[in-house]
Amino acid sequence: MSWDDVRDLTLGRPLTILGLLVLGFVLRWVLYRLVDRVVRRTESGVLPDRIGSLSDAGSTRRVQRVRTMGTLFKSIISGVLVAVIGTMILSEFVNVGPIIASAGIIGIALGFGAQSLVKDYLSGLFLFAEDQYGVGDVVDLGEASGTVEAVTLRVTRLRDVNGTVWYVRNGEILRVGNQSQNWARSVLDVVVSYREDLARVRGLLLEVAHDLWTDEGFAGVVIEEPEVWGVEAMTPEGVTIRVTLKTAPMEQWRVAREMRARIKARFDQAGIEMPVSPRVAWQAPSAGPGPAEDS
Repeated sequence: MSWDDVRDLTLGRPLTILGLLVLGFVLRWVLYRLVDRVVRRTESGVLPDRIGSLSDAGSTRRVQRVRTMGTLFKSIISGVLVAVIGTMILSEFVNVGPIIASAGIIGIALGFGAQSLVKDYLSGLFLFAEDQYGVGDVVDLGEASGTVEAVTLRVTRLRDVNGTVWYVRNGEILRVGNQSQNWARSVLDVVVSYREDLARVRGLLLEVAHDLWTDEGFAGVVIEEPEVWGVEAMTPEGVTIRVTLKTAPMEQWRVAREMRARIKARFDQAGIEMPVSPRVAWQAPSAGPGPAEDS
Protein backbone atom coordinates (compact mmCIF):
# COMPACT_ATOMS: atom_id res chain seq x y z
CA MET A 1 0.00 0.00 0.00
CA SER A 2 1.48 3.32 -1.05
CA TRP A 3 1.68 6.47 1.05
CA ASP A 4 -1.02 8.11 -1.06
CA ASP A 5 -3.39 5.22 -0.31
CA VAL A 6 -2.68 5.48 3.41
CA ARG A 7 -3.22 9.24 3.38
CA ASP A 8 -6.44 8.87 1.46
CA LEU A 9 -7.63 6.20 3.89
CA THR A 10 -6.75 8.13 7.04
CA LEU A 11 -7.43 11.71 5.96
CA GLY A 12 -9.25 12.02 2.65
CA ARG A 13 -12.10 9.60 3.22
CA PRO A 14 -12.91 10.65 6.82
CA LEU A 15 -12.82 14.31 5.81
CA THR A 16 -15.14 13.58 2.89
CA ILE A 17 -17.59 11.74 5.16
CA LEU A 18 -17.41 14.52 7.73
CA GLY A 19 -18.03 17.11 5.02
CA LEU A 20 -21.05 15.20 3.76
CA LEU A 21 -22.46 14.95 7.28
CA VAL A 22 -21.94 18.67 7.87
CA LEU A 23 -23.55 19.44 4.51
CA GLY A 24 -26.54 17.27 5.42
CA PHE A 25 -27.04 18.96 8.79
CA VAL A 26 -26.70 22.44 7.24
CA LEU A 27 -29.23 21.65 4.51
CA ARG A 28 -31.59 20.19 7.09
CA TRP A 29 -31.30 23.29 9.28
CA VAL A 30 -31.89 25.66 6.35
CA LEU A 31 -34.88 23.71 5.00
CA TYR A 32 -36.39 23.36 8.49
CA ARG A 33 -36.08 27.13 8.98
CA LEU A 34 -37.79 27.67 5.63
CA VAL A 35 -40.65 25.35 6.58
CA ASP A 36 -41.04 27.07 9.97
CA ARG A 37 -41.19 30.45 8.27
CA VAL A 38 -43.89 29.29 5.86
CA VAL A 39 -45.85 27.75 8.74
CA ARG A 40 -45.74 30.98 10.76
CA ARG A 41 -46.91 33.03 7.80
CA THR A 42 -49.70 30.59 7.00
CA GLU A 43 -50.94 30.48 10.60
CA SER A 44 -51.90 34.15 10.40
CA GLY A 45 -53.84 33.57 7.19
CA VAL A 46 -53.08 34.28 3.57
CA LEU A 47 -56.49 34.37 1.92
CA PRO A 48 -59.33 36.52 3.32
CA ASP A 49 -62.10 34.60 5.00
CA ARG A 50 -65.33 34.45 3.05
CA ILE A 51 -67.51 35.61 5.91
CA GLY A 52 -65.25 38.11 7.59
CA SER A 53 -62.98 37.50 10.54
CA LEU A 54 -62.34 33.92 11.57
CA SER A 55 -63.75 32.52 14.75
CA ASP A 56 -61.45 31.25 17.45
CA ALA A 57 -62.39 27.65 16.60
CA GLY A 58 -61.62 28.17 12.92
CA SER A 59 -58.31 29.86 13.69
CA THR A 60 -57.28 27.05 16.05
CA ARG A 61 -58.18 24.45 13.47
CA ARG A 62 -56.14 26.22 10.80
CA VAL A 63 -53.12 26.47 13.10
CA GLN A 64 -53.32 22.74 13.89
CA ARG A 65 -53.61 21.85 10.21
CA VAL A 66 -50.67 24.05 9.20
CA ARG A 67 -48.47 22.64 11.96
CA THR A 68 -49.37 19.11 10.91
CA MET A 69 -48.37 19.90 7.34
CA GLY A 70 -45.13 21.45 8.61
CA THR A 71 -44.28 18.31 10.56
CA LEU A 72 -45.04 16.18 7.50
CA PHE A 73 -42.78 18.26 5.26
CA LYS A 74 -39.97 18.10 7.83
CA SER A 75 -40.26 14.31 7.88
CA ILE A 76 -40.06 14.21 4.07
CA ILE A 77 -37.00 16.49 4.09
CA SER A 78 -35.26 14.33 6.68
CA GLY A 79 -36.01 11.15 4.75
CA VAL A 80 -34.69 12.55 1.46
CA LEU A 81 -31.54 13.95 3.04
CA VAL A 82 -30.79 10.69 4.86
CA ALA A 83 -31.21 8.74 1.62
CA VAL A 84 -29.05 11.09 -0.45
CA ILE A 85 -26.26 11.68 2.10
CA GLY A 86 -26.27 8.01 3.08
CA THR A 87 -25.84 6.96 -0.55
CA MET A 88 -22.98 9.44 -1.04
CA ILE A 89 -21.22 8.16 2.10
CA LEU A 90 -21.72 4.56 1.02
CA SER A 91 -20.16 5.37 -2.36
CA GLU A 92 -16.89 6.09 -0.52
CA PHE A 93 -16.61 2.41 0.39
CA VAL A 94 -18.34 0.42 -2.36
CA ASN A 95 -19.59 0.88 -5.88
CA VAL A 96 -23.21 1.97 -5.45
CA GLY A 97 -24.07 1.79 -9.16
CA PRO A 98 -25.47 -1.78 -9.05
CA ILE A 99 -27.24 -1.01 -5.76
CA ILE A 100 -28.94 2.08 -7.22
CA ALA A 101 -29.91 0.14 -10.36
CA SER A 102 -31.40 -2.67 -8.27
CA ALA A 103 -33.21 -0.18 -6.05
CA GLY A 104 -34.63 1.51 -9.15
CA ILE A 105 -35.97 -1.78 -10.50
CA ILE A 106 -37.45 -2.68 -7.13
CA GLY A 107 -38.94 0.81 -6.81
CA ILE A 108 -40.61 0.53 -10.23
CA ALA A 109 -42.05 -2.88 -9.34
CA LEU A 110 -43.35 -1.60 -6.01
CA GLY A 111 -44.73 1.50 -7.72
CA PHE A 112 -46.82 -0.57 -10.12
CA GLY A 113 -48.01 -2.79 -7.31
CA ALA A 114 -48.83 0.04 -4.91
CA GLN A 115 -50.43 2.58 -7.21
CA SER A 116 -53.61 2.71 -5.14
CA LEU A 117 -51.59 3.19 -1.95
CA VAL A 118 -49.63 6.09 -3.47
CA LYS A 119 -52.90 7.58 -4.74
CA ASP A 120 -54.39 7.37 -1.24
CA TYR A 121 -51.41 9.13 0.34
CA LEU A 122 -51.28 11.88 -2.28
CA SER A 123 -55.03 12.49 -1.94
CA GLY A 124 -54.67 12.61 1.84
CA LEU A 125 -51.87 15.14 1.50
CA PHE A 126 -54.10 17.44 -0.55
CA LEU A 127 -57.00 16.92 1.87
CA PHE A 128 -54.79 18.28 4.64
CA ALA A 129 -53.33 21.08 2.53
CA GLU A 130 -56.70 22.34 1.26
CA ASP A 131 -58.56 21.78 4.54
CA GLN A 132 -61.44 20.10 2.76
CA TYR A 133 -62.66 18.68 6.08
CA GLY A 134 -61.42 17.85 9.55
CA VAL A 135 -62.32 15.88 12.65
CA GLY A 136 -65.82 16.80 13.82
CA ASP A 137 -67.10 17.97 10.43
CA VAL A 138 -70.28 16.53 8.94
CA VAL A 139 -69.48 15.52 5.37
CA ASP A 140 -71.01 13.71 2.41
CA LEU A 141 -68.43 11.59 0.58
CA GLY A 142 -70.83 10.02 -1.88
CA GLU A 143 -71.89 6.58 -0.70
CA ALA A 144 -70.87 7.39 2.90
CA SER A 145 -71.86 10.42 4.93
CA GLY A 146 -71.63 11.32 8.59
CA THR A 147 -69.37 12.91 11.20
CA VAL A 148 -65.61 12.66 10.63
CA GLU A 149 -63.90 10.90 13.53
CA ALA A 150 -60.36 10.56 12.17
CA VAL A 151 -58.37 11.65 9.13
CA THR A 152 -55.02 10.17 8.12
CA LEU A 153 -53.02 10.41 4.91
CA ARG A 154 -54.46 7.07 3.75
CA VAL A 155 -58.00 6.75 5.09
CA THR A 156 -60.88 8.77 6.52
CA ARG A 157 -63.11 7.36 9.27
CA LEU A 158 -66.63 8.71 9.73
CA ARG A 159 -69.78 7.65 11.60
CA ASP A 160 -73.27 8.06 10.14
CA VAL A 161 -76.51 8.88 11.97
CA ASN A 162 -77.20 5.17 12.53
CA GLY A 163 -73.88 4.71 14.33
CA THR A 164 -72.22 2.80 11.49
CA VAL A 165 -68.50 3.52 11.14
CA TRP A 166 -67.30 3.96 7.56
CA TYR A 167 -63.65 3.73 6.45
CA VAL A 168 -63.11 5.54 3.15
CA ARG A 169 -59.80 5.46 1.29
CA ASN A 170 -58.74 8.99 0.42
CA GLY A 171 -57.87 7.98 -3.12
CA GLU A 172 -61.48 6.89 -3.71
CA ILE A 173 -63.00 10.24 -2.69
CA LEU A 174 -64.15 12.07 -5.83
CA ARG A 175 -66.22 14.78 -4.16
CA VAL A 176 -66.72 16.17 -0.68
CA GLY A 177 -69.80 17.95 0.62
CA ASN A 178 -68.87 19.67 3.90
CA GLN A 179 -71.82 20.86 5.97
CA SER A 180 -69.70 22.32 8.77
CA GLN A 181 -67.42 25.00 7.31
CA ASN A 182 -67.91 28.68 8.14
CA TRP A 183 -71.73 28.73 8.22
CA ALA A 184 -74.81 26.71 7.31
CA ARG A 185 -78.41 27.37 6.28
CA SER A 186 -81.70 25.91 7.43
CA VAL A 187 -84.14 25.70 4.52
CA LEU A 188 -87.77 24.94 5.37
CA ASP A 189 -90.52 24.44 2.79
CA VAL A 190 -93.88 25.10 4.45
CA VAL A 191 -96.96 23.89 2.57
CA VAL A 192 -100.30 25.67 3.13
CA SER A 193 -103.74 25.33 1.61
CA TYR A 194 -104.78 27.28 -1.48
CA ARG A 195 -107.53 28.88 0.62
CA GLU A 196 -105.05 30.74 2.83
CA ASP A 197 -103.99 34.36 2.36
CA LEU A 198 -100.34 34.09 1.25
CA ALA A 199 -99.45 37.60 2.47
CA ARG A 200 -100.75 36.69 5.95
CA VAL A 201 -98.92 33.37 5.93
CA ARG A 202 -95.71 35.07 4.85
CA GLY A 203 -96.01 37.59 7.67
CA LEU A 204 -96.57 34.87 10.26
CA LEU A 205 -93.57 32.89 9.04
CA LEU A 206 -91.37 35.97 9.17
CA GLU A 207 -92.64 36.71 12.68
CA VAL A 208 -91.83 33.19 13.90
CA ALA A 209 -88.37 33.29 12.34
CA HIS A 210 -87.65 36.73 13.81
CA ASP A 211 -88.69 35.55 17.28
CA LEU A 212 -86.26 32.65 16.99
CA TRP A 213 -83.48 34.99 15.86
CA THR A 214 -84.00 37.28 18.86
CA ASP A 215 -84.39 34.39 21.31
CA GLU A 216 -81.53 34.49 23.84
CA GLY A 217 -81.36 30.70 23.77
CA PHE A 218 -80.35 30.87 20.10
CA ALA A 219 -77.94 33.82 20.38
CA GLY A 220 -74.99 33.11 18.10
CA VAL A 221 -76.81 30.16 16.54
CA VAL A 222 -78.93 32.10 14.04
CA ILE A 223 -76.33 34.55 12.74
CA GLU A 224 -78.38 36.68 10.32
CA GLU A 225 -81.88 38.05 10.00
CA PRO A 226 -84.07 35.18 8.66
CA GLU A 227 -85.70 35.52 5.26
CA VAL A 228 -88.94 34.33 3.72
CA TRP A 229 -88.12 33.82 0.07
CA GLY A 230 -91.75 33.40 -0.97
CA VAL A 231 -93.67 30.86 -3.02
CA GLU A 232 -91.36 28.02 -4.00
CA ALA A 233 -93.86 25.68 -5.67
CA MET A 234 -97.56 25.16 -6.40
CA THR A 235 -98.63 21.53 -6.37
CA PRO A 236 -101.94 19.68 -6.10
CA GLU A 237 -101.25 19.35 -2.35
CA GLY A 238 -100.91 23.10 -1.74
CA VAL A 239 -98.66 26.17 -1.97
CA THR A 240 -95.04 25.80 -0.78
CA ILE A 241 -93.40 28.81 0.90
CA ARG A 242 -89.66 28.73 1.61
CA VAL A 243 -88.09 30.09 4.81
CA THR A 244 -84.30 30.30 5.27
CA LEU A 245 -82.15 30.94 8.35
CA LYS A 246 -78.38 31.35 8.25
CA THR A 247 -76.87 29.48 11.17
CA ALA A 248 -73.60 28.60 12.81
CA PRO A 249 -71.93 25.42 11.50
CA MET A 250 -73.71 22.17 12.41
CA GLU A 251 -76.64 24.05 14.00
CA GLN A 252 -78.91 23.99 10.94
CA TRP A 253 -80.70 20.81 12.00
CA ARG A 254 -81.50 22.03 15.51
CA VAL A 255 -82.76 25.34 14.15
CA ALA A 256 -84.93 23.57 11.56
CA ARG A 257 -86.52 21.32 14.20
CA GLU A 258 -87.24 24.29 16.46
CA MET A 259 -88.70 26.28 13.57
CA ARG A 260 -91.06 23.45 12.60
CA ALA A 261 -92.36 23.20 16.15
CA ARG A 262 -92.90 26.96 16.42
CA ILE A 263 -94.54 27.20 13.00
CA LYS A 264 -96.96 24.41 13.93
CA ALA A 265 -97.90 26.16 17.18
CA ARG A 266 -98.27 29.57 15.47
CA PHE A 267 -100.40 28.19 12.66
CA ASP A 268 -102.69 26.44 15.15
CA GLN A 269 -103.08 29.71 17.03
CA ALA A 270 -103.82 31.68 13.85
CA GLY A 271 -106.09 29.04 12.33
CA ILE A 272 -103.87 28.39 9.33
CA GLU A 273 -104.78 25.09 7.72
CA MET A 274 -102.16 22.70 6.52
CA PRO A 275 -103.22 20.92 3.32
CA VAL A 276 -104.53 17.40 3.44
CA SER A 277 -103.60 15.14 0.58
CA PRO A 278 -106.75 14.08 -1.27
CA ARG A 279 -107.52 10.40 -1.14
CA VAL A 280 -109.72 8.58 -3.63
CA ALA A 281 -111.45 5.41 -2.51
CA TRP A 282 -112.60 3.00 -5.15
CA GLN A 283 -115.03 0.23 -4.44
CA ALA A 284 -115.85 -2.50 -6.88
CA PRO A 285 -119.58 -2.69 -7.72
CA SER A 286 -121.42 -5.56 -6.07
CA ALA A 287 -122.47 -8.39 -8.31
CA GLY A 288 -126.21 -8.15 -9.20
CA PRO A 289 -128.63 -10.95 -9.93
CA GLY A 290 -127.74 -12.89 -13.06
CA PRO A 291 -129.99 -12.97 -16.14
CA ALA A 292 -133.24 -14.88 -15.76
CA GLU A 293 -133.21 -18.38 -17.12
CA ASP A 294 -135.85 -19.50 -19.57
CA SER A 295 -138.17 -22.10 -18.19
